[in-house]
Amino acid sequence: MDRDSSATPSPWIASYQTHRDLPPLAGLGSFAEAARPGFSVEESVRRLKRHHYALRRLHGIFIARLTAEPVYELKMAFSHQAHVCAEQVTALRSRVGEMREPPLGLDQVPHPGLEIAFDEIRATDSTAALLLGIYEGVLPALHEALGRHATDTHVLADQPTRRVLRWTLLDLDDLLDYGRKAISALVSASEREAALPALAVIRQAIAAAGGLDGTAAEGPVPPRLHSAKPWTHDGRPRRDSRFPDPYNMGVNAEVFLYDEKQPADAKVLMMFYKRLREIDVPEMMASILAETPDKPWGYYRDMTRQLWDEARHAMMGEVGFASVGVDWPQQVPVNFTWSLGLNTQLTPLERHAVLYFIEQGLMPRTGKRHEWEVGRQSGNALAATFQDFDWADEVLHARVGRDWYVSQMPSAHEAVAYGDACWSRVLSGWAGWRDAGLTAHRNWWPDAYRQYCERNGLCLQPGVAAYQVTYESTRADLRDVSGSA
Repeated sequence: MDRDSSATPSPWIASYQTHRDLPPLAGLGSFAEAARPGFSVEESVRRLKRHHYALRRLHGIFIARLTAEPVYELKMAFSHQAHVCAEQVTALRSRVGEMREPPLGLDQVPHPGLEIAFDEIRATDSTAALLLGIYEGVLPALHEALGRHATDTHVLADQPTRRVLRWTLLDLDDLLDYGRKAISALVSASEREAALPALAVIRQAIAAAGGLDGTAAEGPVPPRLHSAKPWTHDGRPRRDSRFPDPYNMGVNAEVFLYDEKQPADAKVLMMFYKRLREIDVPEMMASILAETPDKPWGYYRDMTRQLWDEARHAMMGEVGFASVGVDWPQQVPVNFTWSLGLNTQLTPLERHAVLYFIEQGLMPRTGKRHEWEVGRQSGNALAATFQDFDWADEVLHARVGRDWYVSQMPSAHEAVAYGDACWSRVLSGWAGWRDAGLTAHRNWWPDAYRQYCERNGLCLQPGVAAYQVTYESTRADLRDVSGSA
């Protein structure tokens, strides 16, 4: 460790006065603090690289475990926390790049013990062990390391680093708070007991590295436990018990939304369904990220931002249903057929092509603007707010697609055509799922619409309740129903 922050300040510092006792040094700290030497650039960068490694690995773990995690709330939390980690990784990379560090060396493993610790968390055999490994294993150690760095590096000379670290610590406070609550709600005493061997390996591996920041004495590297077997990404989406009919494709939301005869207030209910159904977009995008190595960091950062936006959209649908009193777990079977089909039948590039193709269908006036206009026409201010921001997000996503997908293709036209072709190759299994007894494709719309009307003092319209168009022969995009693609 390269630092001498304990050096005795000059006796003249105590008598130094600012003009009319204004806060010294732009409010960053005292002259006594600034008179202590602090870390060298080399030491500060060394620690930043360790923080960077930890946050990047955490990002990868949230992404890797998202699709197969059945608990809906954890899917959403992993989406958000992957985005938080990606933003902090970006900030740390930028700071290291400002400190005489070409080449940056940010893809190097700082210590074999750290690699084992994060490999073990990714490979844990249960949700309980995963939560304990993250929120009681590496995150507290990382928070402590960041705090030491922020406290001990020079208050003035290294102020840009201190600012980045303070921002990161605020985010980690939120992650740790969530983790404590999630563990309290989900991890039983017996599950904690079963996870103790895995936690022991994680903690021993961190200790072997001299801690997350490498400031303690190093120890022996422990043998691998769960990560002794090569890890493979599980791309099959899983859902909890509130999704009892995940193959149901019995209600075509797009045809309803573009039917001019249907009233705007009922279309709001269908838009809430479409938003909640977007759970499958993070499930699919996580598989792209987990199965696409060796891209520039900007690719992972931008794609993770889009993944988080799609998770936000799903939660908008959840909030929408709750706001109008519709019991969606009982009334609305939210399917996973899109993420299941893409993850099991297409390559990562082909999945991205489908995503971009669908996004292009949302850009014209008959796409996201139409849903925003429906929200406004309905008189439901919440729906209008949700669709306003949903539309803005999709414009951003189109840019992400141009930057990271279209740039790989011969032309923008061929990029769209390729996505259309890939989407057409995905076998939906509509009849096969029904014949295998996986779903009856029940038309859930009449019951959901009836509950919506009853709880909001609306007059049920028989023509609206009679809607029964399915996805048997129609894809869940806008090509055929709006002419927008």
